Amino acid sequence: MKITIKDIARLAGVSTTTVSKVINNKDESISQATRERITSLMKEYNYTPSTVARSLVTKKTNTIGLIIPDIRNPFFPELARGVEDRANSAGYNIIFCNTDNKIDKEDEYLRILAEKMVDGIIMAPSSKREDRLDKTKNYFVPVILVDRDIDIETDYVKGRVFTDNFKGAHDAVKYMINQGLRRILFISGPLTSKASIERLEGYKSALKESNIEYEAGCVLEGEFNETWGREAAIAAVDNKIEFDGIFCGNDLIAIGAVKSLKEKGLSVPKDISVVGFDDIYVSRLIEPELTTVRQPKYEMGFEAVEMLLKILEGKRVSETRLVLQPELIIRDSVRQA
Repeated sequence: MKITIKDIARLAGVSTTTVSKVINNKDESISQATRERITSLMKEYNYTPSTVARSLVTKKTNTIGLIIPDIRNPFFPELARGVEDRANSAGYNIIFCNTDNKIDKEDEYLRILAEKMVDGIIMAPSSKREDRLDKTKNYFVPVILVDRDIDIETDYVKGRVFTDNFKGAHDAVKYMINQGLRRILFISGPLTSKASIERLEGYKSALKESNIEYEAGCVLEGEFNETWGREAAIAAVDNKIEFDGIFCGNDLIAIGAVKSLKEKGLSVPKDISVVGFDDIYVSRLIEPELTTVRQPKYEMGFEAVEMLLKILEGKRVSETRLVLQPELIIRDSVRQA
């Protein structure tokens, strides 16, 4: 038979209120001897407090929801690990939600997490969401956005943690230009995503600085996956678009593009140079190893939880929009001048 808080109180010779105070660390007025007697009995009888009951007293569940678009994308496991490590170190558990990059599924998870009384939510929004986050207006749960931003004013989005996408794209394309490349395609993810838009602006800026005319036809918009990279590169070759380099919206796109170029008999980087974005672990395993923009993925997740914890503890957050700096990682997929 499962032991209850009433049983612990009876065995300790105290009230259930006293046991509850010990469980919830509100035992300042309780003697050390009484506290030790209660905790000893709890250990002896393997008593586990009800998380629901504790939450009714503390108004906390010590649980954080993590919403990401697609765990199959190698970018997100490292971000998720950063979230988990910082949350666990503060005594919080994680409820993981994978949306398959679907807005309706994302909205449903927001509702479910609020109903489960999570203390806060870390969310990487769908790349298709644009600026719609209306349903969070009904939930009194602080939300921290990571990786993908949304231009929306709501009381419940309390912070944002991102990489400087503009700088990452600008530095990557500038590097390609400095290696003598002049016809650089941009194979992008959805341009409904703010990250994609910022990377496009960085691409444009690097071209402008080098007096290279921007051509809308050199921008191919699709999805953040390998299939799109393959399709876009094949289309570019088959349509006889002139290009000597490809800057990609992420590493999965770049990996798909490299495969297609090889199938078309083109050499990377001798004939076509390719640069990715993210620096997922697979980018070091392909041939040639991929030059890419490294996002601080682990740090992004870690810092998002750090920001959320300060909010939950009522501390002042000096910066609710944290922009982390990318790093260009030079490998073998760009020909050298």
